[in-house]
Amino acid sequence: MSELESNALNDIIDNIRITTVFQPIISLRDGSILGHEALSRISSESIINNPSELFRIASDSKRLWDLELICRTKALETAFIFNDNSYDKKLFLNVNPNIMHDPKFKNGFTKDFLGHYNVVASNIIFEITERNVIKDICVFKSAINHYRNQDYKIAIDDAGSGYSGLNLISEINPDFIKLDIDLIRGIDTNSLKYALVKGMVEFSKVSSIQIIAEGIETLSELETLVNLGVQYGQGYLIQYPDPIFKEINPLLLLTLKELNLKKNHLSQYGISSTFISNLCVATETLDPNEKVIDVYESYKNESRSFSYCVLENQIPVGIIKKEKFASKLSGYFGFSLHQNKSISDLMDKEFLKVDCETPIGLVSSMAMSRSDENLYDFIIVTKEEKYLGTVTIKDLLQKVMEIEVYSAKHQSPLTGLPGNVIIEQELTRCIMYEKYYTVAYLDIDNFKAYNDVYGFENGDSIIKLLANTLRENTGKNDFVGHIGGDDFVVIISRMVSENYFDTIVKSFESRVLDFYHLDDVEKGFIISTNRHGVIESFPLTRLTCVVTNNLLHAYINPIEISETLAQMKKKTKQNNKRNTFTNLSKITEEQILNSEKHNELFLTKP
Repeated sequence: MSELESNALNDIIDNIRITTVFQPIISLRDGSILGHEALSRISSESIINNPSELFRIASDSKRLWDLELICRTKALETAFIFNDNSYDKKLFLNVNPNIMHDPKFKNGFTKDFLGHYNVVASNIIFEITERNVIKDICVFKSAINHYRNQDYKIAIDDAGSGYSGLNLISEINPDFIKLDIDLIRGIDTNSLKYALVKGMVEFSKVSSIQIIAEGIETLSELETLVNLGVQYGQGYLIQYPDPIFKEINPLLLLTLKELNLKKNHLSQYGISSTFISNLCVATETLDPNEKVIDVYESYKNESRSFSYCVLENQIPVGIIKKEKFASKLSGYFGFSLHQNKSISDLMDKEFLKVDCETPIGLVSSMAMSRSDENLYDFIIVTKEEKYLGTVTIKDLLQKVMEIEVYSAKHQSPLTGLPGNVIIEQELTRCIMYEKYYTVAYLDIDNFKAYNDVYGFENGDSIIKLLANTLRENTGKNDFVGHIGGDDFVVIISRMVSENYFDTIVKSFESRVLDFYHLDDVEKGFIISTNRHGVIESFPLTRLTCVVTNNLLHAYINPIEISETLAQMKKKTKQNNKRNTFTNLSKITEEQILNSEKHNELFLTKP
């Protein structure tokens, strides 16, 4: 370290030339803001170029504590005083792990200190970076437990950038893991990064540790992370760091919604789209200051449940369980020792808490990954971090089983799309309740010949290709069903033009060529035996699409629609045509617009 660097450091610290900017961390499911990471910036011209260099020089100069104090104070002031007195999100603070055990640091994060800023400890997240080598892991773990006991949360920052990440995660069991930007950059094209993050997501499901992807910069990266199931994200694509808290761009929120709809489209009737809020029941709660003796008397009178949630300002802070409560009060001195204590002294601070829009399949995985001791504890459900209710393990498992059985009966095991029973229900719904609707029937031409030449496994791949093509090229409120084999149906609650289905046909026929050998593509046909055992040439696979609507004819039941489409398909095949659009050519732009207004939709094609 040079004298110039030392002087520059002293100038920054002594004259408090530090400012704070914030970058939002959002849910990759619905775009809601989890919180903001506080980032320190040098606020004047200096030979020290960036924060990383600044902290390195401060460490070499033995002034790291002074710099940390300024950065922390500036972050809290900017977030909770200058920016928004009602700010109630999570604030992520970068902390060097080697100063967390310092008495001065501990004194800087007391309840009285936070009370000055009107903030609760559970909204403060300490980010511990992998890049900072921890000198004494035992002392560090002791410090972590100290803050955890006061309801602070812990995040491992830059996970994937160092060599001790897994060890650090296993030692401290953080609340959040932030995946390093280098792991996220290009994840949409890098299979190794994809596999690593997929593994982290699976780990998060069984450990109840939330994953945050840092450095999201492209839509392709965002879509990949959504498809992988990463819970939270931050980066320039979402929002640049700014001194002021800002709303998330509505276009990005719309994109996120569509990506999630697309992701869940194949399983829209499964456990991935049924939220835990559907099972949530409001149960009796306790204030943390309530006396043990009062709760005991309630137990005796059987006026309360044996297990319930402890709330502080509507935020869950603990749970009371019958067995543990009874155990604490048993024995010669148990009752005398605890009767005058607050219930907060006996509550369990480790419990499973999930957002109300968490799919029940994920909740089930999280619940079943708990220790045997806590396996059957109830689950607390929150909305915007505040208590909404609870779900018992019995109700959760019953619902999961019910949905899985329904899915097994009524969804295609190959594509995951709804089968005939649900298709009939959707057609009935349209006939009864929709003013306008369009129904398309699609099947793959020369599919048997392809199967005979390339095998059933490749044939299944083509069927899945068509399912994905329909999923990707239909609107967010459109219905896609799999009748069976290579037959599919699309149901749309509005009028559409021919271009809508023309896009689907062209997309499939372009992509299906990848499933042929190059010489077959160049020839334009394959050689196989027909149904009579005669060898002949068959054109490459194409897509037949027949479409009808209720513009000129009011259908009375699903059978009538099915018969109409079957006749259209037969006629189309006989005439060696690919597509038939009944009434579509007669639809005017005004009729399309009216049907869209009726359904509050504003897209004429996907």
